[in-house]
Amino acid sequence: MPSLGKIVTVTLVVIASLLAAWFAINTASTLVSLNAKVSELSDNLLRLYSIHNEVLSRLESLEESITYTTVTRTVIATSPVTEIYEQVKDSVVLIRATSYYGTSIGSGFVYDKLGHIITNNHVVEGSYSITVTFLDGTSLTASVVGTDPYSDLAVLKVRPDVVTLKPLKLGNSSELMIGEQIVVVGSPFGLAGSVTTGIVSQKGRLLETAYGYSIPGVIQFDAAVNPGNSGGPLLNMKGEVVGVTTAIESPIRGFVGVGYAIPSTIVARVVSSLIEKGSYSHSWIGIVGTNMNEEIAEAMKVNITKGVLITDVMPGSPADKAGLRGGDRIVRIGGQTIKIGGDVIIAINGIPIKTIEEILTYLEERTSPGDVVVFSVLRGTEMLQVRVVLGARPPPG
Repeated sequence: MPSLGKIVTVTLVVIASLLAAWFAINTASTLVSLNAKVSELSDNLLRLYSIHNEVLSRLESLEESITYTTVTRTVIATSPVTEIYEQVKDSVVLIRATSYYGTSIGSGFVYDKLGHIITNNHVVEGSYSITVTFLDGTSLTASVVGTDPYSDLAVLKVRPDVVTLKPLKLGNSSELMIGEQIVVVGSPFGLAGSVTTGIVSQKGRLLETAYGYSIPGVIQFDAAVNPGNSGGPLLNMKGEVVGVTTAIESPIRGFVGVGYAIPSTIVARVVSSLIEKGSYSHSWIGIVGTNMNEEIAEAMKVNITKGVLITDVMPGSPADKAGLRGGDRIVRIGGQTIKIGGDVIIAINGIPIKTIEEILTYLEERTSPGDVVVFSVLRGTEMLQVRVVLGARPPPG
């Protein structure tokens, strides 16, 4: 039989084992519970982190919105058009010209500190009394320094010692791009200091005048202009004068989207001569022509579809003296009668010419009476170089 000591030992071992098992089970249960709590805390932390990120995102969005609103308001307050208007408003004038037919209203702008004001010829033509009014209300009597009906430009003069004159700078209209923004300031219907804006719709237009000749290189734009804007400045976004507003294309006495301005490249040449001499002489060759096209080329049996066909040469003109030839027979093309068989101009001084507009623009911007130009012409099947001594355009008759 086992001894009592062994029985006690075995009993103690069993008890110890049971206690160990109980502790193990209890510890495992506790660990499971702790793990569950840890997991719950982890989930809560993740939710808090997500809420934190959402709050930050909303704050950033709100901050961007506030910044955008602030920037937008700043842009509106410092609009380039506003800046240009503030820059030029004291230099643009309202002109009232009285003739025996009544009073006409136009615009103009300060050219220099000597008191010269640029406007349109048709604003002051035939007038015996001219008043220039600045935006601050100062009115001065003006005299005519010179006029040029062929470019529709005129120069007036006011006393420079009774008003602070702020001349506007002439820009280079040849640098204008189609679609470029422009600004017009003037006095439509006598509303002094009016500003409108738009874009350059096209360049190089021909604008017919009442004197039988056209103004070349004219700028077409879509800024709203109306009667009274004539003679005011067309400005680029630097505040430079790139044209002088002169006419609108309209079936009514109001603006429908097409305005015209004399380019500053012509203004610069004409105005300096008007101030110095009181007049301006335009280069003249004395031809009548039409633009070549496929139908005319086919009728003439030539392979040139671009250039200017001379239809008529004025007797005694520079073209006549140089030996240029007009048409010798009449054909009907596209429902119109055209005189064909004349010389076809394809270049001036080596510069290719495609249209009559390009000829007139070249002569207006680059030449003066007395200059010699060389025309490259096609006569029949022969290519010739014809030297022409340019004359001065006859005065309006």
